[in-house]
Amino acid sequence: MKLQESGENYLETILILEQRNGIARSVDVANELGFSKPSVSRAVSVLKEAGYVEIGSINQLLLTESGREVAEKIYERHCILKDYLMSIGVDETTASDDACRIEHVISDITFDCIKKIMR
Repeated sequence: MKLQESGENYLETILILEQRNGIARSVDVANELGFSKPSVSRAVSVLKEAGYVEIGSINQLLLTESGREVAEKIYERHCILKDYLMSIGVDETTASDDACRIEHVISDITFDCIKKIMR
């Protein structure tokens, strides 16, 4: 199943919340993204059906292997693109916002070239 940008954003957010808080819950995702709890619940159901997320014993969101792979790829793109944009003079807020949009559409070839420059 090809994930849409919104699905990638949910997976990335779950990963970030796990790293920050040690756990990710639907309510945390809703707060982080500024979405309603029912919207997040629906998205989580879709991600669960697609095999990207599981629900843990205390109702936490757990990334499956494939979910974690997608989340880490998108998060890496976000971080490198944000750093690249800041290195050319873009302020941090704008760089983060733009990186969030670019990370979903940039080709692997272009991203790899930027990644080489930034390493």
